[in-house]
Amino acid sequence: MSLPVVLGLDLGTSGLKAVALDAAGRTVAECTHGYPLFTPRPGWTEQQPADWVNAAAVALKELSLALAALKAVPAALGLSGQMHGLVPLDPRGEVIRPAMLWNDQRTEAQVRDTELCVGRRELVARTGNRAVTGFQLPKIIWMRDEEPELYARLRHALLPKDYLGYVLTGQMATEPSDASGVGALNLAHNVWDAEVLGALDLNTDLFPAIHASTDVTGHLTPQWAQALGLPAGLPVVAGGGDNAAAGIALGLTAAQPQIGSLSLGTSGVIFAPLRSPTPDPEGRVHLFAHADGGFHLLGVTLSAAGSLHWLREKLAPATSIEELIDEAASVPPGAEGVSFLPYLAGERSPLMNPQARASFSGLSLAHGRGHLVRAVLEGTAASLADTYDVIRPLAPLERLLSTGGGARSDLWLGLVSGALGVPVASARDRPGAAHGAAILAMPAGGLHSDLQAAMAATRPGPGDAVPPQEMKEALAQYRQVRRALYPAPDALPSNLPQGATP
Repeated sequence: MSLPVVLGLDLGTSGLKAVALDAAGRTVAECTHGYPLFTPRPGWTEQQPADWVNAAAVALKELSLALAALKAVPAALGLSGQMHGLVPLDPRGEVIRPAMLWNDQRTEAQVRDTELCVGRRELVARTGNRAVTGFQLPKIIWMRDEEPELYARLRHALLPKDYLGYVLTGQMATEPSDASGVGALNLAHNVWDAEVLGALDLNTDLFPAIHASTDVTGHLTPQWAQALGLPAGLPVVAGGGDNAAAGIALGLTAAQPQIGSLSLGTSGVIFAPLRSPTPDPEGRVHLFAHADGGFHLLGVTLSAAGSLHWLREKLAPATSIEELIDEAASVPPGAEGVSFLPYLAGERSPLMNPQARASFSGLSLAHGRGHLVRAVLEGTAASLADTYDVIRPLAPLERLLSTGGGARSDLWLGLVSGALGVPVASARDRPGAAHGAAILAMPAGGLHSDLQAAMAATRPGPGDAVPPQEMKEALAQYRQVRRALYPAPDALPSNLPQGATP
């Protein structure tokens, strides 16, 4: 007898991951294919959507061959991927220019203009977020300001994973978890906000229709089915943005808001589920829709493991990350007065400042490489604690499940646990966004009756909490430097027309 499986794709920044899961969430087959990242100017990050399509074709073909050998039959395909990017299409659905990514920082002027036109409080109340350089909306305005000839051809604005879905099915669609990172989704009503867009002289027709994350938004075209060796008409499910999909894979749900997640990847992320859309009034952390129909707060430190890899590349390229962390473990808490602000790529939460820059302070002749590494680990933990200070009153957490490459270090997890005052479970083969995309496809594929049943069947074990590490001294040092260099900005005034309501 054949084994029914579901497929999940995660369109990441460095590569595309494809997985096939059975009904219990076990990985039947998986593969990853990379593609280049382009930085044509300082602060710009771009990718060619054609590279995503090619990687998806190679990965799905490889997966198809592996499944055929195992007599496993795909029943549905779910999508996930990097959020916030802009894939601009002309009226024929052709890509106009390279995609601008989530970490692209070129739109600072457009963010400022958006908040002056709409008002920060209105943006937060309606969309859950202030204007942010990485979001899709200011990228569209940047095209209008800086590339008017290309903007004149713009007819459709798609997010990265939704573009891949369009290529595979011929249908344009999105879902709330990714759409809420555009900067123009009214969270309370789950519609594109016509008043916000109107204040910016934009039209809701630019954006695709919004479906539930478990909805079938199209079917694999006959041409793609033949080329990939997959079933003709394979249902393709809307899926979720990468953080929401990873949350689904971890079993995080608005029904259990006391359990969140900590990701120590290139960026550091705290994911806190919410039953209702409750933003931070100042917009210092993100509020997005969750793929389970609820909501979640997201606090983001842009350079977590990215800071550690930067330090290794610059100071110790022949030394492994594990050796560097061992050196840090031999240094006392507080790194004997050395502190680090991890703002190598600007900063999101809670500063929301693309111009913020990293710094070491407190260095002396007595300090060595281990002190620098310890300061990086403590500085990223302290930055996440800054973020959690904003999240705590809105979504207090009792436990965090860890993910990401940095989560392999119990020392680092312990430092974050000590900084936040929340138990953090160690990572043991935690599933990721591709797994979450596949789980979101399980109801459409007939593997489970609904998403709740699919999550119950695939939820990983909780894992053991790591011992918390002392962070009192490190936190005090970090906050003294951060407050001196980056005081909180004032809120901008409201400028929506009188009578406009969230």
